[in-house]
Amino acid sequence: MTLLKLNSINLNINGKSILKDISLEVRKGEIVAITGESGSGKSMTALSVMQLLPIGSVQNGSIFLEDTNLISLTESELCRIRGNEISMIFQEPMTALNPLKTIGNQIAETVKLHKAASHSDTIEIVKSTMRRVEMPPEKFPLYLYPHQLSGGQRQRVVIAMAIISNPKLLIADEPTTALDVTTQSQILTLLKGLVTDLDMGMIMITHDLAVVHNMADKISVMNQGKIVERGSTSTIFRTMKHPYTKMLFNASNHKVDLPKAINKEPLLEVSNLSRDYILPKTKIFERPKIFRAVDKVSFTLHKGERLGLVGESGCGKSTLTRALLGLEEIQEGKIKISGQLVLKNDVDSFASKKRMQVVFQDPFGSFNPRHKVSRLISEPLYLEKKNITNDELNNLLETTLISVGLNRDDKEKYIHEFSGGQRQRIAIARALIVKPDIIIFDEAVSALDVSVRAQILDLIAELCRSLDLTYIFISHDLSVVRTITDKVMVMENGKIIEYGNTEKILTNPAHEYTVKLIEAAPSMPSFS
Repeated sequence: MTLLKLNSINLNINGKSILKDISLEVRKGEIVAITGESGSGKSMTALSVMQLLPIGSVQNGSIFLEDTNLISLTESELCRIRGNEISMIFQEPMTALNPLKTIGNQIAETVKLHKAASHSDTIEIVKSTMRRVEMPPEKFPLYLYPHQLSGGQRQRVVIAMAIISNPKLLIADEPTTALDVTTQSQILTLLKGLVTDLDMGMIMITHDLAVVHNMADKISVMNQGKIVERGSTSTIFRTMKHPYTKMLFNASNHKVDLPKAINKEPLLEVSNLSRDYILPKTKIFERPKIFRAVDKVSFTLHKGERLGLVGESGCGKSTLTRALLGLEEIQEGKIKISGQLVLKNDVDSFASKKRMQVVFQDPFGSFNPRHKVSRLISEPLYLEKKNITNDELNNLLETTLISVGLNRDDKEKYIHEFSGGQRQRIAIARALIVKPDIIIFDEAVSALDVSVRAQILDLIAELCRSLDLTYIFISHDLSVVRTITDKVMVMENGKIIEYGNTEKILTNPAHEYTVKLIEAAPSMPSFS
């Protein structure tokens, strides 16, 4: 039975064509994936179904939820449907949740809006829904706040809010993009089970074709506001016809031509590194407890070597990174760059700190939008504390921009004038401008489209070839780690549990935790 039907939807926003002749069907118990790159119209299609369009929108066509044309409804009529018959899971749970309200109150909001239930009945419905999303209230009390939960737990709360009224249609907009592989696997399994148990339809919006392959019954591929190819998942993956679909598939399976690393002298030496945090007291007179986030970590990074760091959220990757950068005090161990100690707030180690730069996951969030690119990427030069003429600075800026595939004129632009991939190139340029010995890539490609991700990975490989780059690559995407690193470290509960050649460890892991990570990672099919 057809649950949702979009007929020839066209959408213009302030005169600009956004969606062009979109037709789509979703049946009960069916998962339909909408995939494509950023700007293809995926999210606007979902917002059209929800009728949550911005001011200046002009829409025509029809959107039927069973026998009801959603486009013809008034706002008050739509409010009775949103959250009740159609629910949406947003990409970033920390943004979607109210930090000032408990998770119990937020999950209960839908019940209070759409059901005539008493307070005690509402609490029971909330508890039942939390058990359904595998967050039993005995373990996760209703009085907890979003910041007290992990990323995967927050996503489960958002899912609970979406399904508490047993909707007919669930829209999931990139629900697992920022999650590690095991949490992603759990969330996807949960969503698939809910579709079966509640017999509802689901629209899954994602740019990850491996997720699409494991989740969806049908696929619609979008490009520039149009659906360019559609069909069953097995048919599309086996007999894709449109060039754009083939490009997405090839980009998802992209392997970089990483130059062979030549074993040289040790550059970064870490020995028995430990980092402790004092936990808040639960009783007035008790002694504070200590949480060890990084536990006696030791490894050596040689010049020209590329090292991967993988593990679930909370395993200690970020704490280890901050310690390496000299941003965290350590309780045990030593960090040396070319034999020089790196210490937090130590003047003598300042020179060694600037030899290590970092590229963050979200380049837009790490840049000041008020400043031009020329100032943004030249900021690390202040670490060198040496005089440089304007001509020398301009030459250095232009050379660095060109080295990452941008134009010399881009230095006069602002960061909002660039695409996501271009912003990440600028972030890499900022890291390169002081010619560091080591770069730390912290989830540097996880938020990028597959084609843009392939371009950035190719850029990193080219920089390895031209600059003999040495880096630590932190990622939850094992397919990326496999193609962009020589060695890999697997981290669990603050410890390095496996360390060695990337291909060897990811092909024949010795530790059961590594096996779990590999099995949890969504996989792309390989057809001959």
